[in-house]
Amino acid sequence: MNWYIHVLKNYAVFKGRARRQEYWYFFLFNVIISIALAFIDSAMGNPGAGEGAGILGTIYSLAILIPSIAVGVRRLHDTDRSGWWMLLGIIPLIGALVLIYFFVLDSAPGSNEYGPNPKEGGPDSLGQFKV
Repeated sequence: MNWYIHVLKNYAVFKGRARRQEYWYFFLFNVIISIALAFIDSAMGNPGAGEGAGILGTIYSLAILIPSIAVGVRRLHDTDRSGWWMLLGIIPLIGALVLIYFFVLDSAPGSNEYGPNPKEGGPDSLGQFKV
């Protein structure tokens, strides 16, 4: 849960690097929360719940849109790629597969133009050093 809160605290921070752990825990909690909200939408009979676009799920999706893009950009930075690679998500299927591949890659060793490697004792995306 700490990684989820960590990403939300970095709501619109597009600089720095994000470890795989940060990205994938945020992704996992988003999936869990989205499923829970879909059940709640369905149980409440909210409009659009049958099509997967209930009001609670829609509000949640809009609320986490910017943090999701920001953590994706920081994750790409960690693999020594520009955040502009996120635009691959526009390409159906192939774009998503390429982004998933980039997101599962290990961190680029050492510092790069986006900052020091957070796995090597450098500051994390908040600028704080690991203890």
